[in-house]
Amino acid sequence: MESSTIALIIIGAMLILYITEVFPIATTTFLAVLALAIFGVIPMGTAFEGFGSDTTFLIVGTVVLGSSLYETGVTDVFAKYIMKIMSRVGTNERVFILVLIPITVGISLFLSNTATSAIMLPIVGSIVAVSGGKLTKKNTFMMIGIIAVAGGGVTIVGSTPQLIALQYLVDGGYEPIRFWELAWTGVPILLLAVIFFQTIGLKLQNKVFNFPDVVDPPKANGATKDDPKNVKKMWINTAILVFCIAGFLTERYDWAFWSLGGISMVGAILCLVTGCIKQHRVFERMDWTTVVIMGCSVAISAAIRDSGAGRLIADTVINILGDSMTPWLLCAVLALLAMVLTNFMSSTATTALLVPIAASLARELGFDVKSFVMVIAIAGNIGYATPVSTPPITMTLVGGYRFKDYVKVGGLFNLMAYILLILLFPLVLNF
Repeated sequence: MESSTIALIIIGAMLILYITEVFPIATTTFLAVLALAIFGVIPMGTAFEGFGSDTTFLIVGTVVLGSSLYETGVTDVFAKYIMKIMSRVGTNERVFILVLIPITVGISLFLSNTATSAIMLPIVGSIVAVSGGKLTKKNTFMMIGIIAVAGGGVTIVGSTPQLIALQYLVDGGYEPIRFWELAWTGVPILLLAVIFFQTIGLKLQNKVFNFPDVVDPPKANGATKDDPKNVKKMWINTAILVFCIAGFLTERYDWAFWSLGGISMVGAILCLVTGCIKQHRVFERMDWTTVVIMGCSVAISAAIRDSGAGRLIADTVINILGDSMTPWLLCAVLALLAMVLTNFMSSTATTALLVPIAASLARELGFDVKSFVMVIAIAGNIGYATPVSTPPITMTLVGGYRFKDYVKVGGLFNLMAYILLILLFPLVLNF
């Protein structure tokens, strides 16, 4: 049996186990990666190398930073300012969501969507903790992850797929994607997200999320007015946060540690050595499910890419279309393929896999290459239907969600975003 077939069978079984929840998500992911290695789809020696990836370090580092901000009380300060706004407009989740969206979007336009989630989730958690049950994590955390991903799709720097597409166009001598060019599709998706979470999305969440809300534990070392030592730590922690944000804005992967993962890990170590958070609290608050999924996702992406499974899927879909292919139809199919794949492998891997395929098809059929490359970058950034789609969505698992919760809520929005995209393509792309 060919490696591509084996890979598809294993990944299909993994999805069934995700949906049925026979095992916890982390256990299922481990089993899938082990099976891929045992059956020779990927080398055993590289099956878990994703635990050393920059993205995994980014998540670990930002979780430590976020937990530290919570422990020292910095998030409470931010939360109080937002609560002042809430006190003027009323304390209910619909208004709360409306307040959070522009803040999240503003950050995601210029920082990575992962960094945006890492900054916003602990702040939202603090606000929820002091709301007296009027606000909940389960109705806000998934929304934050989705908004962070959607906001990151507006500019060229908000997410990795855009950068991969940009690099391909530059290397090939094509016209590059401009900084705000993706806003023609990104902004409508954001507006759709606002409408969704103000209407049917919030109603659907209240119906689907029928589990107890996750409540943050009491602070072990919370800052108080009578404790100047903790106030000092708040300032130190704030300085570390500013350092990390500045680093995220200036990251350089050609420098030894100045990548997103390296910067966040430096910030995490600084939080530990300055006493902003204790080591045992790091282990208690670390979201190990998120770490496991991200550590294994590299192997799953590699299996889909290197075994030929991804190309097999792409070729099969395109062959079905035959001679009836028009630029719009091909873009719609490529966007659907990118959207589906990015929900089960990293958006980075999806984009890297499909961009060359889309560009080759465009050249062979005489279509505009840049438009087809942009389609992959845009659609590779709309994975909202599973917790393994992108790091910002994965990080929201701390809200206590189950796999099927993402499918029901994020999946509906995913479908709506796709329909909106294919309607916009003829208006914003060069067909």
